[in-house]
Amino acid sequence: MTIKSILAKPFANYIYKQVKKQMETALADQQSIFNTLIKVGTKTMFGKDHNFSTIKTYEDFVQQVTIRDYEQLKPYIEKIKEGKHNILWKGKPIYFAKTSGTTSGIKYIPITKDSIPNHINTARNALLCYMAETGNTKFADGKLIFLSGSPVLERIGDIPTGRLSGIVNHHVPKYLRANQLPNYTTNCIEEWEEKLDKIVEETLDKNMTLISGIPPWMQMYFDRLEEKSGKKVGELFPNFNVMVQGGVNFEPYKAKLEESIGRKIDCIELFPASEGFFAFQDSQTAQGLLLNTHNGIFFEFVPAAEIFNEKPTRVTLKDVQVGENYALIINSNAGLWGYNIGDTVKFVSTNPYRIIVSGRTKHFISAFGEHVIGDEVEAAMLKAANEQNIKITEFTVAPMIAQGDGKSYHEWLVEFEDTPANLDEFEKKIDDNLRQKNVYYDDLIKGNILQPLKITCLQKNGFINYMKSQGKLGGQNKVPRLSNDRLIADELKNYLQ
Repeated sequence: MTIKSILAKPFANYIYKQVKKQMETALADQQSIFNTLIKVGTKTMFGKDHNFSTIKTYEDFVQQVTIRDYEQLKPYIEKIKEGKHNILWKGKPIYFAKTSGTTSGIKYIPITKDSIPNHINTARNALLCYMAETGNTKFADGKLIFLSGSPVLERIGDIPTGRLSGIVNHHVPKYLRANQLPNYTTNCIEEWEEKLDKIVEETLDKNMTLISGIPPWMQMYFDRLEEKSGKKVGELFPNFNVMVQGGVNFEPYKAKLEESIGRKIDCIELFPASEGFFAFQDSQTAQGLLLNTHNGIFFEFVPAAEIFNEKPTRVTLKDVQVGENYALIINSNAGLWGYNIGDTVKFVSTNPYRIIVSGRTKHFISAFGEHVIGDEVEAAMLKAANEQNIKITEFTVAPMIAQGDGKSYHEWLVEFEDTPANLDEFEKKIDDNLRQKNVYYDDLIKGNILQPLKITCLQKNGFINYMKSQGKLGGQNKVPRLSNDRLIADELKNYLQ
């Protein structure tokens, strides 16, 4: 044990106690954040356009600020890009986090001097809570890898701009920097497969103790390590005992990642996004992720079924219900107001406020009125795969609308590690599971409107090759779990088994 891991213990315990206190003051903290946001926002262009000076209560705010997505915020972003001050927040952003996913292509999400601690401190707190709860500080003595985007930043106007993971890389604390891999030159490689080969080369003989990244890209890293060494990752790195992951639901990837490692290790799940760091796993024993109620974001929640209504129901933290599926709306000191981030969450506890990420507001299937969400397809697949000990590399789901006399159905495009011996039986198990999860889907099957789902098997590395063809291999990019159209599904047909 080195001085680093020894000193980590008292700091971890201090932060852990702070987080515990914040659990008890969540509602008061949210009100305080709301008040601060309105006070600062009053002096901005957005605040003047939306009469912030008249806002005294949350109800006033709801009347003045409608829920919006990036497209509706974009005119304000364009003014910031032109060099104007005090548009969405005081002054100018210190960064733009660049991300994709809108009808107009690239999104430029502001990160301000006030909001950057939200991204940095939350990730730190997750690690420190883990240390305090488990007593495991040894990983601080070894090498840590964060599979991230390039830290090279361009400038939009005079604002440094890049992927969030690349921006955060510039803020890794000095005490971790010495342990961090890959080196800066490797991290700057844009082409993912070239970068991955370099990372493997650089880490193969190192004492890796913590590995962090989005699960599908971690799996690629593990596969390359196995190919190169002929060993399981856990054998290659005997002191590897903490895996940090976020960006997608971990459960569909868990079995294969654990198989690649060859043993169980502790996992820390995070819920970060370019728009903010919303929640993190504070405990290895409690279900769900602790909502980040203390760090510059005022949360609102809309019942997911209402999110596209003209005037949906909006509730604050004090009125949320366990088990209800909510669209997550944020207001933040980055200057995001009534902003629909596109994710849905469910509370598993309100004492403290813990959530699971249940899906995406725009990633659903309701081509036939069934409104199936990501949480449901993942649960249906996971249950069937666990029962039959089948390992899934990746999958996505899309509607197949009937042509001629046939009936419509959901097409599941799946990349198996090993194709099931009885695919028909596996299809039926998933279909039965989904029918139990979603009464509307069940009604459509019973009513003979839909036929049961069908699986289309993709070749090994089919999803990777698809992402490569789209220029989206690596980093924070991920294939949506389901879509209400066939744009992705039809492209994936180029990679059939």
